[in-house]
This record gives sequence, C-alpha cells and structure tokens, in this order.
Amino acid sequence: MEKYCLDSLSNISEQHGRFCNITLLNVTGNDTGTKSIEDRLLEVLGPKRSPVFLPISLVYLLIFLLGVSGNLLTCTVISKHKKMCTPTNLYLFSLAVSDLLVLFFGMPLEIYDLWQNYPFPFGEGVCYFKIFLFETVCFASILNVTVLSVERYIAVVHPLKTRYVATNKHAKRVISAVWVLSLVCAIPNTSLHGIYYLNLPEKVAESAICSLIGSPWIYNLVILITTTCFYIVPVTVISGLYLGIGIKLGRERHLSRGTMRKNCSANISWRIHVEQVRRRQVTKMLAVVVLVFAICWAPFHIDRILWSCIMQWSVWTDLNQAVYQCVHLLSGILFYLSSAVNPVIYNLLSTRFRECFWDLVCTHTEDTTAGKDFTPSAKILLVPSGPVPKTQARPSDHNSLTPLISPTGNTEITTLTSKHLCVVDSDFTATAF
Repeated sequence: MEKYCLDSLSNISEQHGRFCNITLLNVTGNDTGTKSIEDRLLEVLGPKRSPVFLPISLVYLLIFLLGVSGNLLTCTVISKHKKMCTPTNLYLFSLAVSDLLVLFFGMPLEIYDLWQNYPFPFGEGVCYFKIFLFETVCFASILNVTVLSVERYIAVVHPLKTRYVATNKHAKRVISAVWVLSLVCAIPNTSLHGIYYLNLPEKVAESAICSLIGSPWIYNLVILITTTCFYIVPVTVISGLYLGIGIKLGRERHLSRGTMRKNCSANISWRIHVEQVRRRQVTKMLAVVVLVFAICWAPFHIDRILWSCIMQWSVWTDLNQAVYQCVHLLSGILFYLSSAVNPVIYNLLSTRFRECFWDLVCTHTEDTTAGKDFTPSAKILLVPSGPVPKTQARPSDHNSLTPLISPTGNTEITTLTSKHLCVVDSDFTATAF
C-alpha cells in the first residue's frame, strides 16, 4: 500500500485544508472488503467537519465585517473626494480592491471548507477560480505595496523626480501592469490543481477535493520561485527603501533646525515645521502598513514551504501534522486579517482619513470640506523672492496630512533670497489621506 498525503488546499496557499494520515491511490478489492467507504474516507481524509470550525468561523466573521466595511469605506472616500485621487491613494485603492476580492470570494469558500472538508461540490471551474484568485491577490498585494514604497522613496529622497513618475497617469499604468503581471504569474500554480478523487479501488465521488493533481516536484519549484520573487525579494527591497527614507528624513530634520533659525521668519519656520510633521506622518503610516503586511503574510509563505518540504523530503508524522496544523491555522487568520487591518491603520494614523470618514458618515456637503481638500497631482513651483503666498497652514492643522498648497494648487518651493533656499517641498505624494 503506497503512502501519500494530499492536502485539500482549501486556503489561499492551496495548503489550507485537512490533514491526511495516508492517501490510498490504488487499493485492491480485498483491502476495501474489511472497511466501509465511509471508514476509508475518514481514515484518509479525516472528519468532514473541522474540529475548530466554530471558533475559526467566528473569528473569520469578525474579520469579514471589519474588512469589508473598512475597505469599502476606503474606496468610497477616495472615489467620492475627487481631490483624494492622488498617486499614493490610487495604490491604496488598488490594495483595498485586492482585499475586497479575498473577503468576498475567498473567505466564503474557506468557511465552507471548514464546515465540510469533502466532497468539493462546486466542480473544477470553482476549484480553478479559487486557486487562481488567491494566487493573483497574493501577487497583486505585494506588488502594490512595493510600488507604493518605491514612490514614497522617490518622493522623499529624490523629490525633483516626482513630477515625472508620481502622477495619476503613471500610477494607473503601474497598477494595470501590476494586475496583468499578477494574473499571468498565477497561471502556473493554478494549472497544477484540480479535483482529486480517491480510488477504493474505483473512483469515489464522495472523496472529491480541490487539490494538487500535478507533479509535486514542479509544484515545489513553483512555490520556491513565487515565495522568493513575491515575498523575500520585495520585503528586502522595501526594508532598504524605508531605511533610506528614515535616514533622509532624519538629516532633513537636523539641517532644517539650523536653516530655520538663520534664514526664516517665524511664520515660514512654522510652515516648514508643519510640512515636516505631515511628511513624517505619511511615511510612518505607510511604513506601518508595510510592516503589518510583512508580518501577516510570513506564516502564509512558511505554510507553503513547510507543506512543500514535507511532501518532498519527509513523511507525515504526528509531529509534522501538529506543527503544520498550528502554522496552518495561524496563517489563515493572519492572511485574512491583513485584508482588514489597513483601514484601521489609516484611521489611527491619518487625520485626513478620519475627516473624510466622518464627512462621509455624517453626509456633510462638499462645501464643508472644500477648503481642506488637496489637489490630486501637485507640481513643483519655484516662487521668486518676495512675499510668501498665503496657504491653509494653521497651528490647528499640524496633524493633517494635507501638503502646503500654493494658490494655483501646486506644491511650492519657496526661496527667501537668491542665495538661501528656505522651503523645499516637492513631496506631493504626501497627500495620502
């Protein structure tokens, strides 16, 4: 009797399913004579209903309610307030759409798998859709976070280049490329899956599961490549980018103190201080988003690699199953939590988002916030020596993420004299919420 374990792959990583003690690929008639089909299915595929169905389902339900309401709110705030359609916000909008796809289409299938592990009643079409959806969302999410971090790095470290790369038109092109690339890269793993049936010795319809049916060796290679290209490399790059951003902001803060004392009036010094606070707030918010994303997705990739390694080089012992079970449950919860937590972060760290949220909830008119909205794409404006244009900057606005806007709606670089540059503010991507 050949021993082989197949996971139902019911979660986003194709591994979130039940555990198999052994999978009997071919069993003779004599083998099945001593046990009923139901006993064989129980032995091979385990119980039909997960023992943790109730508590996990309750957790998933809370995550679903929080995630759907929060991400719908995020999309509505960005789309309702047209001046919120900045490059940074467009990336956050794309990330919210990715999260909504997971919550609306992925979580119901996951909960159903917890309720009834087998048979899978929806056919091969839904099986392919499930794997393809989760793979696509997996890739799109990390790519959105990566391009968002690159844009923030350019805005802070190389501000003069933002007028060329950080525009709405450029952002839409990048987002389109991200989704196309994600769709293409999801095909290989999806093609390795389908409906699997046990043969006892004939095919048993009640044993249908959405699982790996292709070559385990090819599957392991795909997992290794995708984990490296869509998690390890992006997280490493993003970490380097935010390290550079932190160094740049630290230097600016140190240098600006001396510059403000020597060259700037009290009013302009306050404006510089307000803008620096806003820049740091936006960077801090996005850095927290990236950090939470990396933490929530780490168990997901560990789950994939662990299952792949056991399949390739080990056997399913009691210890392996216990370890995998813990990682499996944790990865499922954190994966869906990552789809719900971003709107909470925006609310906690962004005054602008809270203002737009309450404006939306309380159905205020556009006029009540027209004076606070900002332009979608600011350009660098050199202001010659002379009086500084009035702006909306006020002491009460020090927590807002709205940039300093010139009367023409452009971010400004203000010079006091021909020799002294007092304000350098081309960080128009700081308009994220």
